[in-house]
Amino acid sequence: MSKSTAVAAKPKNLNGKLHNTWVYVRQHWQLYLIFMLPAFLLTIIFRYIPMGGVLIAFENYNPFKGVFGSEWVGFRHFQRFLSSPDFLRYLANTLKLSIFGLLWGFPAPILLAFLLNRIMSSKIKQKVQLILYMPNFISVIVLCGIVRILLSPTGMLNMLLGTNWNLMTMPSAFRTIYIASGIWQGAGWGSIIYTAALSNASKELKEAAVIDGANIIQQIKAVEWPAIKDTVMIQFIMQVGNVMSVGFEKAYALQTDLNMSTSEIISTYVYKKGLIDGDYGFSTAVGLFNTVINVILLISMNAVAKKINDGKGIY
Repeated sequence: MSKSTAVAAKPKNLNGKLHNTWVYVRQHWQLYLIFMLPAFLLTIIFRYIPMGGVLIAFENYNPFKGVFGSEWVGFRHFQRFLSSPDFLRYLANTLKLSIFGLLWGFPAPILLAFLLNRIMSSKIKQKVQLILYMPNFISVIVLCGIVRILLSPTGMLNMLLGTNWNLMTMPSAFRTIYIASGIWQGAGWGSIIYTAALSNASKELKEAAVIDGANIIQQIKAVEWPAIKDTVMIQFIMQVGNVMSVGFEKAYALQTDLNMSTSEIISTYVYKKGLIDGDYGFSTAVGLFNTVINVILLISMNAVAKKINDGKGIY
């Protein structure tokens, strides 16, 4: 068989397989319906129907009257939040915590992946990975408890330094504590996706680079970085799109009365106004504001990434 005949036969075989698959699906559509219907219903019930709850942001919501029976107030809650004297402080605290966390935390899994990729022994590599992944399985509340114990006046850190500082009460230390503990907990687990992407790097090119006398930095730049560049870009876009979504549980668990000036962020404010004060309409409006900012950042960052990455983005 000639080369041109083989090329012509390949699309024909592919079309034949697609046709057979479509015929099979039409004959057994009930089976596909049974498997797909539960997932479809769960998505509608738990993902799309709750979106109707954003109407609460435009109402003086009363749980007894319901969404459709409560008084409509329009954008009053948004005006109240934006004109609040604490608005800029909450926004600044949220942005600082997110942006600093992104700047310090985003490169950590990438660097770990590069380092793990240098380990030749598979047994040693597995043991190192196990140690790095373990912190991810510690719950946020347990992690915060460990941090509080370690940083207390009688904790291990003060014992090592010979001091008696109560770092949990220092507003200036809150961001460092939050970000550092987050990197320790999530960097190892976050490196999995980059380690998997590095497995696609050409070993022949790497060997050729070594023979040519390339050092580690040059090997990473020429061989390994191109293998993970698209993955890094997608992850970065997704994290920028979540800049305003700082974890509520951790910030609230590490919060004290004395570090409130830096630890009070929009998500903790929403919790306090909604569940503690019972101001459901106002807290929903603040949460909706947070979500809208995230969507704008996600779309903007994706547009920028497509321009600097040869048109490649998340969509």
